[in-house]
Order: sequence, then structure tokens, then C-alpha cells
Amino acid sequence: MLRMLYSNKKLYNKESIEIVGWIAILGSMWLLVLADIQDFEIILHRVEWATLLFFAGLFVLMEALAQLQLIDYIGVQTAMLIKSVPEDQRLAIALILVMWVSALASSLIDNIPFTATMIPVLINLSQDADVNLPVIAAHLRLAMGACLGGNGTLIGASANVVCAGIAEQHGYGFSFVEFFKLGFPMMIMTCMIGMCYLLATHIGLGWNM
Repeated sequence: MLRMLYSNKKLYNKESIEIVGWIAILGSMWLLVLADIQDFEIILHRVEWATLLFFAGLFVLMEALAQLQLIDYIGVQTAMLIKSVPEDQRLAIALILVMWVSALASSLIDNIPFTATMIPVLINLSQDADVNLPVIAAHLRLAMGACLGGNGTLIGASANVVCAGIAEQHGYGFSFVEFFKLGFPMMIMTCMIGMCYLLATHIGLGWNM
């Protein structure tokens, strides 16, 4: 539901977020009634409070970055850089830039608001006669970069943070730097493979619809 709200700017407003919050609260209360839990304190001790607080702070930070228009600035600068290259190389450069900007940005900030912000930018580029960027190719680059970029750092994806919390509970904790030393090279390698594949299909074979 939250992904739908982020992906549709018209739905992303205060009233919609409040509705989602009330649905979550009422649903959890109803589950507590149905479950008839006796040892509720034991369950509370097993909740990953540190992880939940981290996500709460992360979403506050993402909203602050959105209000400061930092994500919008990244999208506008990417579009300007694409238009600055020669016309015969513009398609290939556009696909490469979208891929790597998405990957690097998603490794540091949450990929949901970044992706939601970049979608209108890519649509405008596809409608710009000077760029003529295929919509499918651009969105595949954005999706691949945003997904693979989450492997770069510990805060790049929600699954990374949850995994770190569970590992620490079982005595196998690891730091941000330790994750970065393994995750970031892996992200670079997978992004390179994805970039080569999409360049071969969309530039070499012309799979642009």
C-alpha cells in the first residue's frame, strides 16, 4: 500500500497516510483480540525495537530529503547531463547514467521515494524529442539500479537492516564497514552484469518498444 502511495503522487497526501496508519493499528488490535495472547511481555521482548526505531528515523530522513528537494535535484541533474552528450551517443549514455545513478543513490537513501521521484523524470525524458529515451529501457534501468543498489551498504535496503538485527541477536553482529567491504563490490559486479545485459538488448538488439 505504501509503495502505491509513493508511486502515485496524487495519492501521496496526509489523508492517505493517516488511513494506512489506522488500518495497521486496527488490524493489529484485532489480531491481539483473536490470538488471546497470555504471555504478551515475552512477545514484546522478541520484537526488534532497534530495527523499528531505525526504520522510523530513516523514513523521517527520507521525507526531510524530499521536502528539501534533494531527490528532485538528483533527477534534474541526471536529465541535464544526458542532454549534454552528443545525440548519437545519448541513448547509451542515458541508460548507463540512469542505471548507476539509481544504484549509487539507492545504496545510501531509501529506494522507494527515489524511484517515485525518478519516474516522472524518465517519462519527461522519453517525451523529449532531443533525448528520445525508450520508456521500457529507462524503467528497466531504474528498477535494476534501485534494486541492486540496495546491496551496497547496510542501510541500502530494509532486508539488510533486519538481517543485521537478527544476526546480532544470535551473536553474529557485523558493522556498517564490514558489510560495506563485501556488499559494495558485490553491488558493483552485479550492476556491471546488468548494465552489459541491458546495453546488449536495448542498444545492440534494439529491444525498445
